[in-house]
Amino acid sequence: MESVTLDELDRRLIHALQLDGRMSFSRIAAVIGTPERTVVRRYNRLRSRFVLRVVGLVDSRRIGMLDWVVRVHCAPETADALAANLAQRGDTSWIAPLVGGTELTCMIRTPPPGDEGQRSIFEQLARTHGVRDVKAACVLRPIAGVGGWAGRMGALNEAERVRLRVPALPEAPGDAACLAVTWNEADTRLVRALSEDARADLGRLAAATGWSEATVRRRIGQLRESGVLAFEVEVDPALFGFRIESLMWLEVAPAAFGTVTEALSRHSSVAFAALTTGPSAVFAIVECRSADALCEYLSTELADLPGITRVETALTQRRTKRAGPLLMPAMGARPGPGPNGAVAE
Repeated sequence: MESVTLDELDRRLIHALQLDGRMSFSRIAAVIGTPERTVVRRYNRLRSRFVLRVVGLVDSRRIGMLDWVVRVHCAPETADALAANLAQRGDTSWIAPLVGGTELTCMIRTPPPGDEGQRSIFEQLARTHGVRDVKAACVLRPIAGVGGWAGRMGALNEAERVRLRVPALPEAPGDAACLAVTWNEADTRLVRALSEDARADLGRLAAATGWSEATVRRRIGQLRESGVLAFEVEVDPALFGFRIESLMWLEVAPAAFGTVTEALSRHSSVAFAALTTGPSAVFAIVECRSADALCEYLSTELADLPGITRVETALTQRRTKRAGPLLMPAMGARPGPGPNGAVAE
């Protein structure tokens, strides 16, 4: 694939889209002072080269689902095929083989335990040929990275951000089983289409749902206002100069949860962090420009936080899948069932 370098206009466009993924190009153009046709042409260039994609994401807690951070230890010869097969599933995201070749991590969305009516994906994974161990930690509460990573949101000045900013979303309900809105099959079809392309026009979304365009527009507004639906811009951090992606598992004393989570939410290197179940109470994704920068983060900002008793780090080799579904078969993916039929849908 042809290499791409982001210039200032690209970065300003990406920042604007992270503020509101369905914002009109005319509004973006007016705020950043660039002709609309130039903004459209630049977006189409980046989109066609797979540099960026705007995807619609659903907050699992608001529809009674659970998100899990999953670590899969596997035989080196099966890692690529396993990652590719997992990437074809609709319930997986953020799949990353780790440096070393014997482990991959991903996010998996499931119903609450006992609600699946069949063998869970974790059991399927454990029975898959080449898999040696599976560890799943439930995401209890995101604490950083929701609404966009700060590392790619510095291109617009404060006045421009104010003009483009959308109202803050309400807090998620404390009870994961409490739905923020009534959810139906048409909603599922709507968010599936938005997960592929959050900027799809109303006609395409109407065809996917069976609703009128007016109903689609109204429903998107309702889902956004209730906090069920948000938008994410998929862009490789390396294009912003952040070439080292580290996953971190932090063991934190319960009394320090508040202090640690508040601090992580303000660290510019943290692309995502969440409180989870398991021995490591906090999971984080950290983006750095170099190994030296990662060392600096670990030895200063992270080391200054009280209550962290242990830190485990690992570097990602690459991203097999990000937030949205694959738009084409992944390299190395096998059609139909995966190894032993264990993880394919």
